[in-house]
Parts: sequence; structure tokens; C-alpha cells
Amino acid sequence: MLRQYVAKRAYTDCFATDVAASVSFAAFVEAFYTSAAFKCERFVLTWALSKPSSDDDARRLARGESERFAAWTVEARAHDQLLVCDYLGHTSSWLMVEPIADGTRLYFGSAVVPVGAGSSRALGFAFNAMLPFHKLYARVLLGAARGRALKLARAQESPGTCNSAE
Repeated sequence: MLRQYVAKRAYTDCFATDVAASVSFAAFVEAFYTSAAFKCERFVLTWALSKPSSDDDARRLARGESERFAAWTVEARAHDQLLVCDYLGHTSSWLMVEPIADGTRLYFGSAVVPVGAGSSRALGFAFNAMLPFHKLYARVLLGAARGRALKLARAQESPGTCNSAE
């Protein structure tokens, strides 16, 4: 889904991590947007831009029951991936899952569209200066989502234990 942005001369990236468990697409989306790392971003969006969101909003997005979440609107959705665009139309985020032999591969990518997309205008000095931070932040977000997805997967595998008195 990110390929469309290459033609627009946008910056695109893609990060991946493997989880030694079966993680559904909905569980990954929920884990991503409800992780502790992403909740910091949600806090900033609520207070700085008046774009609030809740864990329930994230779950509705994950299950395909909503086309909006905080500052994003769904651009495209498939059974295994989601592309959302920010309310200004400048950045998009992409999430995808892929089954692998020992579990699930989780993907997170971004697209940043230059002003005057389709022109020869560059993304600019500010973007280039922030790029190392963006890449680090993307890895932090994916790592936090990975941990939360693994925790959710394990909770689904063993929903509880029953202690019996002998």
C-alpha cells in the first residue's frame, strides 16, 4: 500500500519485526495503537491538536468498525494491512502482518509527502534533520507494539488458570 507514495516522490520507510506467536491483524493494530509508546503520541494529539482517542477507538479501528482514529483517516484497508493518512494529508502510516514459519512478521511503515507533491520540491532541511529521530521513534513504536502483541497473544492462548483446592 505504500508503493503509491513512491510515485509521488514521498519519503517512505518500512520496519519489520518477528513475533514467535500467531498474531492476528486486528490484534497487531490494537497492540500498536494501545502500546505505552503510542499512548504518549495520543496524549500529545489530544492536548496539542484536540484529536483525542481511546483504547476502545483503537479496537474499533483494528476490527474495521471505524474509519477514523485520532488524527488519522483510513486510506486503504485489506485483511492483513491498513494505511491511514493524517488529517493534513502530509503523512501516512502503514501496518501489516504476515504469517511466517515460527509466528508472525509485523510491519510498520511511513510515507511523508513533500509540499507540492508531484513537483521537484524536496522534503526540506527540517525533515532531513528530524529523519534520524523519526527512524528511532518508528523502531520504538514497532518494538512496543511487538511486546504488546505478544502479551495479547499469550493471554488469548491461556485465558486464565483455575486453582483447585486439594
